[in-house]
Amino acid sequence: MIGDTETIEEFLAHRTSDVEEAVRQAAATEIMPRFRQLAAHEIDQKSGPHDLVTDADRKAEAYLTEVLAKLLPGSVVVGEEAVHANPVTYEAIQGEAPVWIVDPVDGTRQFVHGDPGFCTLVALAQGGVVHASWTYAPALDQLATAIRGRGAHLDGEPLRSGAPDPGRDLEVATSHPDYTTEEQKRALLALRTEGVLPRPCGSAGLEYLAVARGELDATAFSWEAAWDHAAGLLLVEEAGGAHLTRAGEPFRITGGNALPFTAARDEATARRVVGLLSAGG
Repeated sequence: MIGDTETIEEFLAHRTSDVEEAVRQAAATEIMPRFRQLAAHEIDQKSGPHDLVTDADRKAEAYLTEVLAKLLPGSVVVGEEAVHANPVTYEAIQGEAPVWIVDPVDGTRQFVHGDPGFCTLVALAQGGVVHASWTYAPALDQLATAIRGRGAHLDGEPLRSGAPDPGRDLEVATSHPDYTTEEQKRALLALRTEGVLPRPCGSAGLEYLAVARGELDATAFSWEAAWDHAAGLLLVEEAGGAHLTRAGEPFRITGGNALPFTAARDEATARRVVGLLSAGG
């Protein structure tokens, strides 16, 4: 039980529309009014020039943190910007309380440059298991949802990833080799082989959505931050896809994964990509 109230399953049986409304409202009030309207003082760097944060990120996360915690008493929120300010808050993902994992603007670089390829990611997890997720691309007006055991949907329509057509090259969205360790770089470079078409990734959340829709064959990512992956991995799973680390195990949001890892349209594709990554590393 969550305190003396309800289980996650009971919550998801009747409150998912409230979460959807919170995600949409955060975007409507804090993100979209700033899209293509950002002033220079509203944009900051975190770890470097490619790691940006804006007032939209901060304010949308603050809004979602307040609303989501109230929707599910006893839950905690782990947001990207809060963890940047206080890294110890990330440890809640490994705790027993239900945890909301939030990336207020996934694809901040795209957002800053006026590109619509960004989204808000929310996942609900407990004990390292992701139970539900919401992926909202407000500039594209697309909302993808997934509930464990109940499938994945885009704007209310079921998602099925399917298997890639036989005989054609696999399209794989990858981490940029310049932002990886030397071992990870060698692993990713192994994807530059016959039958595979690697390309740099954009918003991780939207790449996962592309896999779930069967528009992208696989990803190959080299970082573990749960706010980038939790929502999308469940979306891919519930659409019929699979995810594996270089150790041949499913990715764990609690960390300790053998990187890089892949999410793919089907298990056979995931194993093919992991085989290449392992050979390269």
